Amino acid sequence: METKEGPESAATEQLCPECDSGTVVKSTDTDELVCTDCGLVVEERSIDRGPEWRAFTQTERDSKSRVGAPTTQTLHDKGLTTTIDWKNKDAYGRSLSAQKREQMSRLRTWQERIRTRDAGERNLQFALSETDRMASALGVPRSVREVASVIYRRALNEDLVRGRSIEGVATSALYAACRQENLPRSLDEITEVSRVDKKEIGRTYRYIAQELGLELQPVDPKQYVPRFGSELGVSEEVQQKANEIIDTSAEAGLLSGKSPTGFAAAALYAASLLCNEKQTQREVAQVANVTEVTVRNRYQEQIEAMELY
Repeated sequence: METKEGPESAATEQLCPECDSGTVVKSTDTDELVCTDCGLVVEERSIDRGPEWRAFTQTERDSKSRVGAPTTQTLHDKGLTTTIDWKNKDAYGRSLSAQKREQMSRLRTWQERIRTRDAGERNLQFALSETDRMASALGVPRSVREVASVIYRRALNEDLVRGRSIEGVATSALYAACRQENLPRSLDEITEVSRVDKKEIGRTYRYIAQELGLELQPVDPKQYVPRFGSELGVSEEVQQKANEIIDTSAEAGLLSGKSPTGFAAAALYAASLLCNEKQTQREVAQVANVTEVTVRNRYQEQIEAMELY
């Protein structure tokens, strides 16, 4: 069967093998390949991958659809188990009798018990719920939670959780997911919402990153500039100037071994002075969760690199 290129599209069109002039299209009614000119049915046994029912309105389509919620890695059973509603109403919206309500309550209890088969699943359920709690406190999107859950499952399959706290591995997986998705969250911010200390998080993070082969790039201080600038209420000009200061300082080799949050805070402080939107070192340090000494030291280095002293 010949094909030709359309003048307005790069997609190829099938030519009719009978008349060599008509275009073969797919019929919406019978799901057949039909020529637009002579009406030849080129193929009639194509697989219909749609539902077995028909719907003519969106309301009908929604009422007939039997598709459930998509699977997710943030639940230990990936969301494939059934749940019993708490509303105590039947399919018609009528309230259940007292006997039925008692029966539904017992079923809910057993449903929660059988969702986890052993201690391993119970620990996984606890770890994923802890990850979701910390992610909600940090305000990270759903995609980061999915990545964090996948990293924790990989660590569990590689037996990296043995001998370490579940909270520590879950927190480290969330920190790694934030870095992998280029969503700036410092280790201090992660520690604030976690139930383990900063030293254990850092040690566990380095361990699972090495064992799982997570190729994570160093954090770019410019990723913190929009968030810190928004909290400080500075203009777009100040943020652009701060990015320029960071680029110039990085080219001079001043970024190596420095905290990215402190570096971004110092750049914002220097940019606010240059743009006549002065911010105090204390205000900038509080937003970046660093000390005033860090802001002052990084500020002096950046000013010297910009040759503005």
